[in-house]
Amino acid sequence: MKLFIALFSGILFGFGLIVAQMVNPNKIANFLNVTGDWDPSLAFVMGSALLLFIPAYKLLKQKFQQPLFADEFSLPTAKLIDRRLIIGAGLFGIGWGVSGICPGPALVNITGGEPKIFVFIFAMMLGMYISNYVNMVISKPKD
Repeated sequence: MKLFIALFSGILFGFGLIVAQMVNPNKIANFLNVTGDWDPSLAFVMGSALLLFIPAYKLLKQKFQQPLFADEFSLPTAKLIDRRLIIGAGLFGIGWGVSGICPGPALVNITGGEPKIFVFIFAMMLGMYISNYVNMVISKPKD
């Protein structure tokens, strides 16, 4: 049942990305181009998502002690905004701005079969590997 719910949720999320056109790199580029031909429609998408999510999350968190299909909520435990978080967020934003694609829409775009999406996903996976390696080296206790 968990796999079915995860698959359904992923398909629903991907469908939402398609409807909102977040899978279109030009749409993202036009949203980020505030000094040129700016397209503010993605701000509406993000704002409406937050308007729905925040009250629904608070309501569900109050009503249920745990998720319906998992043992516990998977919430971030780190509360510190440090240099590593800022650098990582900055690199993510630069990558999104340069390519016009972020990981979720990239996975949805696999169905289109465009070679540049596979290059993006390869680069994303390489970046994840490098990030994990750097974290491992930084976290390694010094002798």
